[in-house]
Amino acid sequence: MDTNKQNTKKKGKLKLVARFLSGSAHWFLLSAFLALFTSFAEMLTPQIVRFTVDGVIGGETEGLSPAALALADRLGGVAAVRERLWLIPLAILAAALLAVGSRYLFRLFNSLGAETLVKRMRDLLFTHIEKLPFSFHMKNQTGDVIQRCTSDVDTVKNFLAEQLTQVFRILTLLILSSVFMLSMNVKLSLIALASVPVLFFYSLLFHRKISASFRACDETEGKLSAITQENLTGVRVVRAFGREDFERKRFAEQNEKYASLWVRLSAIFSFYWGSTDLIAGLQVMLIVLFGAKLVLTGEMLSGEYIAFISYNAMLTWPVRMLGRMIANLSKATVALDRIAYIANEPEESDPEDALTPDLHGDIAFEHVSFGYEGKGELLSDISLRIPAGSTVGILGGTGSGKSTLAALLDRLYPLEEGKGRITIGGTDIARIKSRWLRQNIGFVLQEPFLFSRSLKENIGITRRDPTEEEIRRAASIACFEETADSFADGFDTFVGERGVTLSGGQKQRAAIARTLMSEAPILIFDDSTSALDAETDAKIRAALREKLKGTTVILITHRINTVMHADNIVVLDRGRIVEEGTHEELAAGQGVYAELCRLQGEKGGAR
Repeated sequence: MDTNKQNTKKKGKLKLVARFLSGSAHWFLLSAFLALFTSFAEMLTPQIVRFTVDGVIGGETEGLSPAALALADRLGGVAAVRERLWLIPLAILAAALLAVGSRYLFRLFNSLGAETLVKRMRDLLFTHIEKLPFSFHMKNQTGDVIQRCTSDVDTVKNFLAEQLTQVFRILTLLILSSVFMLSMNVKLSLIALASVPVLFFYSLLFHRKISASFRACDETEGKLSAITQENLTGVRVVRAFGREDFERKRFAEQNEKYASLWVRLSAIFSFYWGSTDLIAGLQVMLIVLFGAKLVLTGEMLSGEYIAFISYNAMLTWPVRMLGRMIANLSKATVALDRIAYIANEPEESDPEDALTPDLHGDIAFEHVSFGYEGKGELLSDISLRIPAGSTVGILGGTGSGKSTLAALLDRLYPLEEGKGRITIGGTDIARIKSRWLRQNIGFVLQEPFLFSRSLKENIGITRRDPTEEEIRRAASIACFEETADSFADGFDTFVGERGVTLSGGQKQRAAIARTLMSEAPILIFDDSTSALDAETDAKIRAALREKLKGTTVILITHRINTVMHADNIVVLDRGRIVEEGTHEELAAGQGVYAELCRLQGEKGGAR
């Protein structure tokens, strides 16, 4: 069973890589061909040197390359070449230019393939993340997700572009070097080739050893990124509570852990490269000693000896590079696993026959029960009808399920089978296309998110090509027009990241204006006036009643003043509806709402 799972996982990763390579595979194939050609060009120089030393200078033509001899015959024979020695450096220059040209094209095409690959990887991941369900974002840290989409993507790109395309060149050098060496001297070739399996299997052993270390480094880097992201976005909170030293210490501890893991990994790497240097050095020493002996005994010509040493250097480098590639494979595999975690997450999906109905109808919660994953039931048997065009207030303490009710209506969380249903105009929202549903439900959160753009762009983001008049109208209803005009650049004022340059009340009003721009038939205000004073809150509610007649408005709050003019008020307590009615009805009773009226004093009275 475990073997089947592993095979399925490997196939999944191969499919993912193939998907990423779409659009760049042809560049890498060209790079692979040029890598082969470059290896072939590099093999020419030792043969030219051997021909010069043994044939031109030594006069010994036996055993020389037939191709070299045939070329010499076309030029008038070895004697003619001896008389025109300038042909030798010209031939070496031509071989070098051939190698340089093919190497340049290899780098060019490889870079095109690499950048096309990384662009596609990021595009696919970003598009996929945008389609993932809300639950994914709730259980994964933003910093870790960013690290997977940046650092891990670069790791995979570097392996595919810099190591994998070199495989063809490495194999070509191995094969051609071995063939040329064997053709010159079998005994010396066996000594040279003896180190190949040693280095190869040693590299495999190393690969297995460092895989876990790479994973630990990557995961620690993700946690470090998460801490950094949290502190940059929450800098106001950190400074407001004087937590700089605490956060600095927290970051330093995680950074120390990350650095120590890399130091340990570097120590393993140092031992690996040092030990392979020793093996390669011993191999070269043996070749030099035994080769010199063969030359002195006449079993090998001087030119052959020089060429053999050149080919031996070409043999050692590919084997060590193959080991390095195997080592980097472990890092790339870990990075690909982390990317696959995101890529394999199922996207939010709609039924095949998803509907796009008119959403101006009544909203109905029918025996709805819900609990977050790994937690108990938060909402229990909620049944509620909200008539179209009415305003309903939802009141309750912290953890009573108010925001969850709104999230379920927006289908940010799907209802499980048998846990009730939610309908709009009689249509189950589970059968409505998610994008259509959310386009028709305006949602203003207690902690609004503003983008690093101008006020105009932030407010008009829900509409395509909004006019300035439309933006001003929405801002006017949200009591934000005068505030925006008071800034030096008016609606063109640039808003810092997450709206950091605005106060809490200004951000909430800008978010309300943005939602109003959508002209959605259903508006949800989730404690979205908590940062506003009572007077501004009352002005916005009055403007909403006057300007948005026919729109269904859901007010989620803990303030009596916000809901007292609603057509219907629902009181939640521990996930259940405990009271429902108008302000007058509930205030005259003896329940939770009446108690809140007494606690909030004048805020609970007629206003």
